Amino acid sequence: MFELVKAGGWLMLPIILCSAIALAIIAERFWSLQRKRITPKHLVAQIWHWARNKQLDEAKILQLRKGSQLGRIIAAGLVNRHHPREIMKESIEDAGRHIVPELERFLNTLGTIASITPLLGLLGTVVGMIDVFTAIIEHGVGNPAELADGISKALITTAAGLSVAIPALMFYRYFRGRVNELVLTMEQEALKLIEVLHGEREDADLEEEENELQ
Repeated sequence: MFELVKAGGWLMLPIILCSAIALAIIAERFWSLQRKRITPKHLVAQIWHWARNKQLDEAKILQLRKGSQLGRIIAAGLVNRHHPREIMKESIEDAGRHIVPELERFLNTLGTIASITPLLGLLGTVVGMIDVFTAIIEHGVGNPAELADGISKALITTAAGLSVAIPALMFYRYFRGRVNELVLTMEQEALKLIEVLHGEREDADLEEEENELQ
C-alpha cells in the first residue's frame, strides 16, 4: 500500500486526507441521524397522555427539550400551548428552522469532498502526463522505465480520486434523503400534537399509541 501511495506522488496526500475526513463524517452522521435519537417512537402519545392527566408542566417540557430534536420542536410549541393554534405553529416552525442545520451538519463538507477528489485525481493525471512528456524530451521513447513513472502516477491518482469520490457522493445523497425524511416526520408529529391539543382531530390514533406504551 505504501508503495502504491508513493507511486502516486504528492497528490495522494490530499486524496488520503479527504478519504479520512469523509470516513469520519459518514460514521458520525450514521450515529447522529438514527431515527430513535431524532424522532423517538410514541413521543407524541406520551405528551398527549401527560396533557390529558394534567401532568404537563415546565419540568416535563424541559425534559422534552433535552431528550431529542423532535422533543425540542414540540417543547417550543408547548410553551405557547395556551395561545392560538397559529402562534403555536409558528413557534414549532421557528424551532424546526434551527434544528435542520444540525441535521445537515458536515454534509456540505462531504459533498465538497465528493466534488474535489475527482479533480485531484485529474490533476494527478495531468502531472503524470507532464512527467511522461518530460521524460520523452530528455530520454526519448527508448527507455520504458522513464515513462512508466509518469504513467503510473497518472493512473493511480485518478483511481484514488474516484475511489474516494464515488462512496462520498453516495453517502451524501443518502444522508440528504435521511434528513428530508426526518424533517417531514417531525413536522407531521408536531402538527398532529397541535391538532390534538386544540381539539381539531379525533384522538383515537393517540389512544392506540398510548395503549402500546402501557
